[in-house]
Amino acid sequence: MNDSELQPIDIVTQQAHQAFIEMGSIKGVERSKAVKQMAIKLKECLDDILQANTLDLEISKEMAVPELISDWLKLTPQRLESAIEILETLAELPDPFQKVINSPYQVTYCQNYSQLMPLGVIALIYEALPELAIITAGLAIKTGNSLILRGSSEASNTNSIIAQALQIALEDVDFPSFCLQFLPSEQGFKIEDLVTQDQYINLIIPYGRPSLIQEVTQFATAPVLKSAMGNCYLYWSLCNDLELVKHIITDSYNTIPDPVNAIEKVLINCQQKSNSITRLFNHLQEQKFTLLGDEILVNEYPEHLQLISTPMWGKPFLNHTIAFRVVDDLSSAIAWINNYSSGHANCLITDSYQEGRIFAMETDSALVYVNSSPRFYRYLPGSNSVFLGISNQKGNRRGLISLETFTTVKQIVVGSGEV
Repeated sequence: MNDSELQPIDIVTQQAHQAFIEMGSIKGVERSKAVKQMAIKLKECLDDILQANTLDLEISKEMAVPELISDWLKLTPQRLESAIEILETLAELPDPFQKVINSPYQVTYCQNYSQLMPLGVIALIYEALPELAIITAGLAIKTGNSLILRGSSEASNTNSIIAQALQIALEDVDFPSFCLQFLPSEQGFKIEDLVTQDQYINLIIPYGRPSLIQEVTQFATAPVLKSAMGNCYLYWSLCNDLELVKHIITDSYNTIPDPVNAIEKVLINCQQKSNSITRLFNHLQEQKFTLLGDEILVNEYPEHLQLISTPMWGKPFLNHTIAFRVVDDLSSAIAWINNYSSGHANCLITDSYQEGRIFAMETDSALVYVNSSPRFYRYLPGSNSVFLGISNQKGNRRGLISLETFTTVKQIVVGSGEV
């Protein structure tokens, strides 16, 4: 579809912007057709994609890539088919721009209303996790945006094959050239060069470890939508339902391969029964979790816990490690969570409706779960919702990253022609 790997970065972004302008005349039914065609083309290339992924995995072993990245990189047939299913779901959804929204305020005495509109040029900078390119492409094309993909070197071959399939599909339905571009990391396209193209890029989405998010945020001059992963907290109040506690913790890790909302820190009410705590520790160790704790708990349960270092209360583990701490009450738990959690998803287990309301209102978090697993789903079969990830930043894009995240609002004022 294009030769973006041969072009300077400013030319690439300018081409993406021009493609976005051209997409303005494309109707919703045609965008849906394009998303459907991407799914069809990926199915045709499924074996080639998996072979490329096998090659990337072999190279990664030789390069001693961290285990976390290897897990993210390994694109199983199930993961690939799930991403294709997401495209098929997006293709069936109504055009997001059909709805007219009531204006939040009156600009003049004329008729006022708001309309969702495409954002423009979106750049996805992602670490391994090759299926993210598929999901983001579906969200971007469905909403009439241009997309620039910049993956990590570990997934170079997989990313290239996926991008080629997506580009061919868009060619098949006569979409503008350069509406989807892929920047191979090995071709010298630096993250810093891309994220400073604010003249043409309207939104940057980094997805990966905190180090990647920090790098993008540090250099970007274009708007950044920070995704969050890990370091979610659970406060175990005076609830006696141990089975619920076990389920919520373990189920939060079941999003494969990136358990975005995995509970990594657990705050325990100081009046919680010792035998219940012991049974929880035993259960988690049987599930191959590594358990850490504060000094009080380590002294009381030395056979279960290792001492956590203080800085780790505010950092994600991104593996099967959980740290425990004793707190006096709900207010102490909320204060600790607001100070140390990543602020994108936190959980409460309680028998008290009042505690649930207080936790929901006072916890500084994009998502709050009360007596419910915070497990993250990109797509629930049978639903109409597709999510790329979760943003923990404040503002109108906080929370689940969905179709609406790829849009902006235009306010329209219609008069009668009278002065």
